[in-house]
Amino acid sequence: MTTAKTFAEQQLGDYQLIEYQGLSLLGERFIAEHRYLKKRQLLTLLPREISSQSDFIERFEAQLSSLARLEHPYLLAISGASEADGNYFLLTDLPKGMKILELVEQPSELVLQIAGQLAELLDYLHAARPSCFCGIFPENIYFDGTTICVADVGLSLLISETALSTDLCKKIFNQVLQARQDEGSSPSLLHYSAFLPPEGFVGPASDQYLFGVLLYFLLTGQYPIGLFELPTKAPWNELFTYCLQRDPQKRPLKLSSLLALQQNLAKPLLRPQQLFRPQYDPDPAASLHVDPVVATYSPKKEEKSGVVPLLTEMVVIPSGTYFRGSNQGGRDEMPRHKVTLSSFALDIYPVTNEQFVRFLEVMDGEKDAQNSDMIRLRDSRIRRVAGKLLVESGYLKHPAVGVTWYGALAYAAWIGKRLPTEAEWEIAASTGVEEGQYPTGVAIERSQANFFSSDTTSVMSYPPTGLGLYDMAGNVYEWCADWYSYNYYETSFQEPDNPKGPLQGVYRVLRGGCWKSLKEDMRFAHRHRNNPGSMNGTYGFRCAADVQSG
Repeated sequence: MTTAKTFAEQQLGDYQLIEYQGLSLLGERFIAEHRYLKKRQLLTLLPREISSQSDFIERFEAQLSSLARLEHPYLLAISGASEADGNYFLLTDLPKGMKILELVEQPSELVLQIAGQLAELLDYLHAARPSCFCGIFPENIYFDGTTICVADVGLSLLISETALSTDLCKKIFNQVLQARQDEGSSPSLLHYSAFLPPEGFVGPASDQYLFGVLLYFLLTGQYPIGLFELPTKAPWNELFTYCLQRDPQKRPLKLSSLLALQQNLAKPLLRPQQLFRPQYDPDPAASLHVDPVVATYSPKKEEKSGVVPLLTEMVVIPSGTYFRGSNQGGRDEMPRHKVTLSSFALDIYPVTNEQFVRFLEVMDGEKDAQNSDMIRLRDSRIRRVAGKLLVESGYLKHPAVGVTWYGALAYAAWIGKRLPTEAEWEIAASTGVEEGQYPTGVAIERSQANFFSSDTTSVMSYPPTGLGLYDMAGNVYEWCADWYSYNYYETSFQEPDNPKGPLQGVYRVLRGGCWKSLKEDMRFAHRHRNNPGSMNGTYGFRCAADVQSG
């Protein structure tokens, strides 16, 4: 391979090499500028040992288009490829402020943030390329202090199986060492051997091993080689115990499941953050129907004592930039675009009859102080028997139905939470889904969600999403806080920070499909709407809460 010294300040095809970025296992990296367009990009020069192989051109053409189609917020996607004088290179756009991740000991909170983003990216890549070793080496990771971006992902697809053998891996490592020594640095063989899995580079399990090595070093400043000590914090012990297994078959299938579903790292994430819980409001729905002209009579209500809410466990969705909408769905789902959300928490399942009947007891009925319906009992599983509100037998753990948007809003205020925005609901449903259009992935079956059936089912009856959320598809449509507009997405991408929907409208948004829906309604980008006073046996809700870093 031609060294960085040879190429420094030289031209490669139409690109002027400006700055040497480093040498990874799969090639040299430069900042380069197009001589006509004056656009600077990240340029990866593939090793001659690879590009000179007899079948390289065939693999290069076959794999490059599929690699270029990969799309994820934490991925530096390939934007171009070319060849000059027998040198093959790839081009990616590098956002401003991004620098190669510094491999030094970092604060635990920052390592946790990096872990979540890398886990989400790796799960996406492994779903898109099930048998592919992606090559998440430290030299490929760029970081701006809050968000990672990974370059040169999947380039192992351009290498033949022979090149992935142990002997060639050792040879490339030796070349990396020699190149670094030529630059005047003092690389350590320990660094490269630590990032070589026991089985070599043979698939997704190898990426999971690299994931564990990287996080271990960022957390401790040391490499997990030989007999190494586990960090004192139990959640990290669990992570490294799984990811650094010598047997690839014992490593986790999905990293996001290890981080979120088992809730091993969700607990540290909650410690530096606080959920905002307003004080108890005895009549939270009253403010929705205030007439400034006509005074209304409100009889003094008897204080209910001994009735406390049953709170649902919540999952925290970290702040970040996410994709929303769909270019293949309904007209109101287009265009697919990015949104930036602050951290928020979401109930892991919809509000149940057992929970909602307590609220109705406190409210002394199914109407608010302005005589507006919060629920229609004949559409629900709650009945009035001898003056008392009771849940039908067998339906305590079923989601509450027949609830209006006003009733959902009032309940959320009663327990100190709120309704999720439409963007929050969709991001929560799609986070952890590497490929596909359902909360379950590329497809959804009736064994995975309650749809096209005859009734609601108990919450948590079906498998959760990667975040640990239940019933994000099917069972009940869920009210969101936003007004609905069919063309809202056409302009909302211009205001991507914490979107809250149109300022006014006729309908409120519902999401997620219900027990009688067809498969089409199960897509996490699918939008449904109705009048906020509407109530039927398919409408329910779940609650959200703000999260603030402490």
